[in-house]
Amino acid sequence: MSRRLRYVPDGGALVEVTCRTLHSRYLLRPGRALDEVIVGVLGRAQRLYEVRCCGYVFASNHYHLLLDVDNARQLARFMCHVQSNLAREISRLYGWTEKIWSRRYQAIVVSGEEEAQVERLKYILSHGPKEGLVERPRDWPGVHVAKALAEGAELRGYWFDRTQEYAARNRGEKFDRLQYATVETLHLSPLPCWKHLPTEFWRARSLNLVHEVEEEMSARRLRAGNQPLGVAAILGQHPNDRPKHSKRSPAPLFHAMSAKVRHELWEAYAWFVAAFRDASEKLRAGDRSAVFPAGSFPPALPFAGG
Repeated sequence: MSRRLRYVPDGGALVEVTCRTLHSRYLLRPGRALDEVIVGVLGRAQRLYEVRCCGYVFASNHYHLLLDVDNARQLARFMCHVQSNLAREISRLYGWTEKIWSRRYQAIVVSGEEEAQVERLKYILSHGPKEGLVERPRDWPGVHVAKALAEGAELRGYWFDRTQEYAARNRGEKFDRLQYATVETLHLSPLPCWKHLPTEFWRARSLNLVHEVEEEMSARRLRAGNQPLGVAAILGQHPNDRPKHSKRSPAPLFHAMSAKVRHELWEAYAWFVAAFRDASEKLRAGDRSAVFPAGSFPPALPFAGG
């Protein structure tokens, strides 16, 4: 089955990015060293490519990012930086010699409806309690946006300059772990529907979502009579292990609340695909002047800006 065309509507959009580890192995299991690397890589990518990060969570075998992007090229560059650098650092940390990610990340466009955007942020916040792993979102021992919201502080991590470390080793130099590391900050941005609000207002709304998730998960746990797995058990998992059963379901092309908005997004994407295919056929026929739709990645040609 061929991949869907990478698509971000004109003017930018909120996009939910998801990626799973190979075989759903616990290669993203929380730990101080890995958490520092994750935040450092995300913070550096955010600074280089000016992507607005509205939400994030790194579970043991997959992650979710809620990104406000201007176009598909910006998203692609950001994710290329994140995926490649995280893969190298995880391989270095655990001695894993195979690939890290099961496949290319999935990017799902979220409509401009406030209800849709808030629902996706709430979904990300629910990770941890939703799977019965911890009692509250902020109890998750790894990288979780709920911590930044609850503590009111941006997360900080490290970017390790492995080129300088390699040169230092060749010189026979002994150095500390952080000698060639740079502190990077992962800044949290409001949802596009909340951009007009003062910082303290949208942060308060986000924190209210955290409390709402905590109440809902607590009520569900009481009804089921279950207890969370606990932080100690999560940290005790081996990175090479994997769950017996991994949840997999078809990913939607868009997240929207109303049928009308969803239909409009589908129509826009259908036009985008038709225009791309038409230009591709002309290009294969030898017409180098074929015009690809703005925001697309023509085969063997530069990104089609607009």
